[in-house]
Amino acid sequence: QVQLVESGGGLVQPGGSLRLSCAASGKIFSINAMGWYRQAPGKQRELVATITSGGSTTYADSVKGRFTISRDNVKNTVYLQMNSLKPEDTAVYYCNAVVRVVAGTRLRDYWGQGTQVTVSS
Repeated sequence: QVQLVESGGGLVQPGGSLRLSCAASGKIFSINAMGWYRQAPGKQRELVATITSGGSTTYADSVKGRFTISRDNVKNTVYLQMNSLKPEDTAVYYCNAVVRVVAGTRLRDYWGQGTQVTVSS
């Protein structure tokens, strides 16, 4: 089994910064892409940013220039540095990892439990 544990959420004022972390552990042969998604109340879960094992990144238009995703392949950890936060960034942020548990088997999606980010004065 694979576990994803997130940390770093909290309450921050508009214009402030937060850094989210997500560590993957358990039975892991390799991790393909890792990413962050978010879900605000009454809205669907949306992609925030993803990063491949080679370091290629994608971002939602709404966070480009403000958020930076990075990963440590040795620690199986992905990070999300969030700067210039806005009230509309308020949501539960979920970590995702696409994992190959055993060599030669198919890739599978795993999710963290979510961490709340609230941007408010």
